[in-house]
Amino acid sequence: MDNMRAQAERFGAEMIDDDIVSVDLTGDIKEVTDSEGTVHRAKAVIIATGSGYRKLGLPNEDELSGRGVSWCATCDGFFFRDRDIVVVGGGDTAMEEATFLTRFARSVTVVHRRSTLRASKTMQNRAFADDKISFAFDSEIAEIKAENGMLAGVVLRDTFSGKTRDLDATGLFIAIGHDPRADLFTGQIDLDDEGYIKVEAPSTRTNLPGVFAAGDVVDHTYRQAITATGSGCQAALDAERYLAALADRSTAAASVAVTA
Repeated sequence: MDNMRAQAERFGAEMIDDDIVSVDLTGDIKEVTDSEGTVHRAKAVIIATGSGYRKLGLPNEDELSGRGVSWCATCDGFFFRDRDIVVVGGGDTAMEEATFLTRFARSVTVVHRRSTLRASKTMQNRAFADDKISFAFDSEIAEIKAENGMLAGVVLRDTFSGKTRDLDATGLFIAIGHDPRADLFTGQIDLDDEGYIKVEAPSTRTNLPGVFAAGDVVDHTYRQAITATGSGCQAALDAERYLAALADRSTAAASVAVTA
C-alpha cells in the first residue's frame, strides 16, 4: 500500500488524510466536503468507499477484534493453529471460511440461525465432508465471553426454545455478509436493492456524468483487493477519458467562438 501511494504521489496525486462527510455530485463541478469543512471541487469523482463486514452487534465484539474475533479467515486463520473455532453464517462465504480454517484449527463449529444452509450445494457438501467441521443449527450467538482481554468462548441460544449453552472457543469468525459504504451518496447516485452503487457495466460510470465507482462498493461477489484494484484502474481510465472529452468540447467551442 505504501508503494502504491508513493507511486501515485510521484505522478502528482495529492493525498488528503481525512473523512468526507458530505457530497454534492449532481452539478458539472462536483463538491466533496471533509470533516474540517474544506470543500474539494473537481470535474470528475471516483468513489471507492468499499464495504464493511456485517457485525453481530454484541458487547465485546469490537473490543475483541484481533483478540480472538475476526471477519477474515484468509487474513487471520494462521494465528489460530490448533484452536477451537466458531464460524457464524450459513452462506458460501461462511462455508469457505470454515473449510479454509480447518487447515489450522483443531475444530470448527459453524453456527447458523436456520436448520438449513444458504450456501451452494457444492460448498455445503465440502463442509459436511470435513471431519473437523461440526454444525450448530437453529442457533445464534447470544454472548461473546472475554477473559483477560481475549476471547474465552461464546454463549449459543436456540432460536426456537431460547435455551442457552456455553461453547468453548478461542476463535470467532463472523461471516454474515457485507454492507457497502454508500450511505453518503443516497439520493444522488442510483443504488441497487442491497445498497451497492449501480454502474453501467462493463464501465465504471454511474448515473451521474463525471462520477465513477469501483471496488467493493460496487462488487457483490469477489470483494478482493486484486479485483478492487483492477476496477479502480478501470475507473481511472474512464475518468481520464471523460475529462479528455470535456477538454475536446471546450476546445471546439472556443474555436467556433473565435471563427465567428
